[in-house]
Amino acid sequence: MATKYGGYMGKVLKINLTDKAVSEYPFSDEERELFIGGKTMAAKILMDHFKGTEKAFSEENLLVITTGPLTGTGAPSSSRFNISTLSPQTGFITSSNCGGNFGYYLKKSGLDALILQGKCEKPTWIEIQNENVVFHEADDLWGMKTTKTQETLDDKLRLKNGRVRKNGKICIGPAGENQVLYASIVSNERICGRGGTGAVMGWMNVKAVCVSGNKEIPVFDKEKMVKHDQKWFRYLRKHPLTGNQLPKLGTAGLVSSMQMKHILSTKNYSQGQYADFEKVSGEYLAEKYHIVNKGCLSCPIRCARTVEVEGKQVKGPELETLVLLGGGILNNDLEAVLRWNYELDELGMDTISAANTISYAMEANEKGLWDNGLKFSETEGISEIFEDIAYRRGIGDELAMGSKRLSEKYGGKEFAIHAKGMELAAYEPRNAVGLGLGYAVSNRGGCHLNGGYLVILEGLGLAVNQTTYHGKADLTMMFQDLMEMISATGQCLFTSYAFFPAPLISHPNSWYTKVVNAVLPYCGAVVRLINKNPEIAAIHLPVFHHTKGFEYATGMKMTFGHYMHCGERGYNLEREVNRRFGVNAKDDALPKRLTDTLQDPKNPNSKVPLEKMKKIYYHARGWDDNGLPTKKLLKKLKIDG
Repeated sequence: MATKYGGYMGKVLKINLTDKAVSEYPFSDEERELFIGGKTMAAKILMDHFKGTEKAFSEENLLVITTGPLTGTGAPSSSRFNISTLSPQTGFITSSNCGGNFGYYLKKSGLDALILQGKCEKPTWIEIQNENVVFHEADDLWGMKTTKTQETLDDKLRLKNGRVRKNGKICIGPAGENQVLYASIVSNERICGRGGTGAVMGWMNVKAVCVSGNKEIPVFDKEKMVKHDQKWFRYLRKHPLTGNQLPKLGTAGLVSSMQMKHILSTKNYSQGQYADFEKVSGEYLAEKYHIVNKGCLSCPIRCARTVEVEGKQVKGPELETLVLLGGGILNNDLEAVLRWNYELDELGMDTISAANTISYAMEANEKGLWDNGLKFSETEGISEIFEDIAYRRGIGDELAMGSKRLSEKYGGKEFAIHAKGMELAAYEPRNAVGLGLGYAVSNRGGCHLNGGYLVILEGLGLAVNQTTYHGKADLTMMFQDLMEMISATGQCLFTSYAFFPAPLISHPNSWYTKVVNAVLPYCGAVVRLINKNPEIAAIHLPVFHHTKGFEYATGMKMTFGHYMHCGERGYNLEREVNRRFGVNAKDDALPKRLTDTLQDPKNPNSKVPLEKMKKIYYHARGWDDNGLPTKKLLKKLKIDG
């Protein structure tokens, strides 16, 4: 279906794997205006399909792979693509965002999105070139780890002149093949890590998808777009977060700040500080193991680390992996973390859920609930445990189910650290309560990003009061909607870091930064006014280049207020899909360790006041007391409930 807008290829392809039928899926310009692309576009497709009776491992489920209108246009950090599906881990919608080059080549093949449904009769890999689809047997690939799979696929795509056809790939490893509930999908060295997308792809008997083509990605006003991008790149390179901290140390650079702010998850979230944090810090990683920076296509930030493991130069661990496989299990051996990170990527398994499941098992063993042999600080044999999980062998068969299901079997629900069945990220929320709220209400489960990442205000960018509930609900909504739209357009969320004026970051002890930190929690009413009436922000903010970039790429008008409104629509759309599967206020929960137990016995505020914040959040969002969008809100957002 053709489009009048730039940034889009104008075609969505649906593949029925059961009968190998290929068809175009209709997606109109009116839908593009409302649902933009990325995870929001995927949510619309899932909503049009799901009734609420579907299961993750069934022919009724869909695996929806989407790009955004900025993907491949040359805008900063715009190589992202999204994969959404019904999660086997949570039973609700999940979305997993990824960098690399797959999204770019999907658009070069002539497609904005790809929908997979059904199940192949036997292991299969799919080749798409300029919209043409070919199914290949994958018996020889089945069982391979992710790097070997991609290398073998390149050999299969080798041209007569000996060169490999330029292409983008996604694939699964053994964890996906064996339906580990937190199996990931891998593209080059980038990971669609969360929610079990790899398990769904494995159930479908799809080992890999390769895409290529020579289609031109259209831009509405190329001249203005180029000039704007140049200005945008310069801004990001000069900003202290995107131009210094992330390029210098990557996300690993946050470990020391988290330690200082008591938000470094330690020993299965029982503590907020780790005595040996320096041995697993970004500074130590940079000094001892870092080889070179890498970045995704069109990315000026280049936050990825390269390290050496088993004589190979491979992607280094992100913050989550460092913390959760470091202090999370009381391990101070950074070299082991580097190895485990590589092994988990090779197996195609989410490092966050894998680490948290291990730490739950260690505590369950410590408390005498489950005799499994796993102990905090004793890390010998962990590599073998990960292999056992991926191949569903022995104890690994149980660990493959995740901490929620294990706690239902063995007990210890209060220390099975998840939300909606998805394990939490590395930030201990009892000293960052806004993030605690975000974890609980996140559509996909215990996700810091879908939760709004309010921790950037609570110590990792600014320094507002970390344990006050004031203003946190309204700010959480604003940040969630902002990041929802950034994802929908096909950009990396790290570009949002530059939203904060540089002086506030560079001069944390200045009088004006202190004033902002003191006042911000009490600006909830002002933030809510903007959230509920985004039309009053019909402007382009000089610190937020995204709106003009979107206009020049697509030809759609996009003010900051409209940008936020589109993000709000996307967030509520996912909530509506989840409503069909039974989500409500009871599911917006955290384990009692985080809501009932003080992190610091001397500080009565060092726990997440979740129920108090939830009520404010629901009211701010226009949801009812049961945590669901009202008919009035859905009508305003043009969502068919």
